[in-house]
Amino acid sequence: MTTVLGTCHHDCPDSCGWVATVDEASTDNAATGPVVVKLRGNKEHPFSQGELCPKVNRFIDRVYSPDRLLHPLVRTGPKGSGEFREATWDEALELVAKRVSDAIETHGGQTVLPWWSAGTQGLIQEGALHPLFFAKLGSSRRTGSLCGVTASGGIAATYGDPKAAEPSNVQHSDLIILWATNTKLTNRHLWPFIEKARARGAHVITIDPMRTATAEASDEVIQPLPGTDVAVMLAMMHVLIREGLIDQDYVDSYAVGFEELVEHVTDWTPERASAICGIDAQQITDLAIRYGQTNNSFITTLIGGEHHEHGAMLFRTMACLPVLTGAWRHRGGGLSKSTGVWSEAQIDFGAFQRPNLWDGADRRGLNMNHLGRSLTELSDPPVTVLFAWNGNPAVTVPNSDLIREGMLRDDLFTVVHEQFMTDTAALADVIFPACTQLEQLDVVPSWGHMYVGFNNPAIPPVGESVSNTEWFRRLSKAMGFTEPELFTSDSDLIDTALTEGSLHGIDRQALERDGFVRLDVSEDHNPYVEGGFATPSGRAELVSERLGEMGQPRLPTFIAPEESFIGADLSSRDAADYPLTLTTPKHHVRFLNSSYSALPKHGPPEGGPFIELDPVDAHKRGLNEGDNARVFNDRSSLTVPVRISERLRPGLVAVPFGWWAEGYEASNGSTANALTSDTLTDWGGGVSYGDTLVEVAAVND
Repeated sequence: MTTVLGTCHHDCPDSCGWVATVDEASTDNAATGPVVVKLRGNKEHPFSQGELCPKVNRFIDRVYSPDRLLHPLVRTGPKGSGEFREATWDEALELVAKRVSDAIETHGGQTVLPWWSAGTQGLIQEGALHPLFFAKLGSSRRTGSLCGVTASGGIAATYGDPKAAEPSNVQHSDLIILWATNTKLTNRHLWPFIEKARARGAHVITIDPMRTATAEASDEVIQPLPGTDVAVMLAMMHVLIREGLIDQDYVDSYAVGFEELVEHVTDWTPERASAICGIDAQQITDLAIRYGQTNNSFITTLIGGEHHEHGAMLFRTMACLPVLTGAWRHRGGGLSKSTGVWSEAQIDFGAFQRPNLWDGADRRGLNMNHLGRSLTELSDPPVTVLFAWNGNPAVTVPNSDLIREGMLRDDLFTVVHEQFMTDTAALADVIFPACTQLEQLDVVPSWGHMYVGFNNPAIPPVGESVSNTEWFRRLSKAMGFTEPELFTSDSDLIDTALTEGSLHGIDRQALERDGFVRLDVSEDHNPYVEGGFATPSGRAELVSERLGEMGQPRLPTFIAPEESFIGADLSSRDAADYPLTLTTPKHHVRFLNSSYSALPKHGPPEGGPFIELDPVDAHKRGLNEGDNARVFNDRSSLTVPVRISERLRPGLVAVPFGWWAEGYEASNGSTANALTSDTLTDWGGGVSYGDTLVEVAAVND
């Protein structure tokens, strides 16, 4: 038996350290070499502290699942039939090389579209070699982001860059506001730090349209209508100014535009905000006063709030609050969202770029959130080759019926790198088997804490699976490319980024030996104690001329999303075709990622998809607990069982994210994201999942 240190790769802020126990002699599970027999959290890891989440606790089941794809597959039946035959690597690669070469000869390189997400997060497996491969092809470029970039762009509009507080500093706070984040479920390792603060008497407030598990564990819950958070914040500013709770010295020293902001929020009374966000004016007033009177008040948030048409404005406005109160002066004060920017400042992610591989020709950018539009609307040139890896866009991207329609085109050649037969893989022409994290080398920067993790492969790749980096090396060889940069080994890629990036004295040997290292950031880290904002003036921009130049409001501004009833006469809901706002939350304890919902010990114990309604909305539609209901809009329709609860407010319904089409009894390939809006955010390239209107109706048996 040996033990191997590693780091979880999931798109999660916690990036937990783990310890794999390997039986070097075992041949169980049809393996032909060493077998992982136990996986536990690394007790030495300062953030995750030895705990893994329910899905990763069973990660070994995933590695040795009988449903895992272990050999290349070539489609034999009609598109979408799921009919494939096993092929050799040489045969599959030769087929891909020929189809890609033919497509480029006919339409040019931009006919090829790469699509990937963060299914495997890591320094090299997420992004080291594929930019070089597609630059060499002259393909279209994937732009935008499913999550993260919009929030970062919003904060940067106020601070100059996305840098914010270290999340674990929440333990030093006296007031904690969990804004648009279900921390206990999606950021579970932060909760012990919150409990440390509560043990000292800290007050915890959750602000979320849905009464989540985090809300239930909080001292106070505020439930605004989705997409109205900016109205709440503007009213808070009004109260802070009216009640004299501004840290004038901090504002005068480190901010610009305060006088203009004061005038701007004069009319933003709690009563005005209340009419928009649907919460009591006194609750807004009390929130603002408590926030202003607590020096070390801490707002922590993740990505949920950005999934609205004006999601960047939400984070731009939120970033103004700790400036106004001077919370940044105090340990345990400020705002935390993502720490990824700190890793980017200390690891050279740009070290992988090799401009010599690109011939300089134009390469159009196609937003990843508009995959369906790219596949069905483009003609000059059309997308005729799609590469998809590190994600399951047929389930995770909005307006997903349009994606399915595009992927069913006879003239589209789709290549997928996957571990399981996902909804996306089932629509492919060629599938290549992908490694799991226990089988590959990587460095894992975190976006939820200040530690970088190392991932040693615990076992050789199972079957014929390969890592992302090895896949692109093989694709490059099949295409006849010879540039040595395309064939750099994983170990050399890591050395390049750590050496050229100068990881501030943290060497690879220490990282590999211990499994993690802290970034070069002090334990009492607080980035804006004495200003130092990354704006041209060095001050926080309460008024942003840069936003004005982009065509956005210079001041924090509430704008109702186009697909909503916000700002309208709410009585119009009764006559509307789609009077309910849909949210698609991460709800399940056993799986948060779509890649787990089909595994037997993850998806089935959670039951299956459902529609959750408030009793008022259920009664209006004659629906009872357990009935079947149709959830629909002009994009799609789903039939799911009804759950009735008071976690939601009237006008808001929920269909949890993550189930594959097979989880729905009658979906014709549709999933929750078939209903969601693909309207892009105000800036940042994100998408407005949360601005989706639907209707719900009883299904007559």
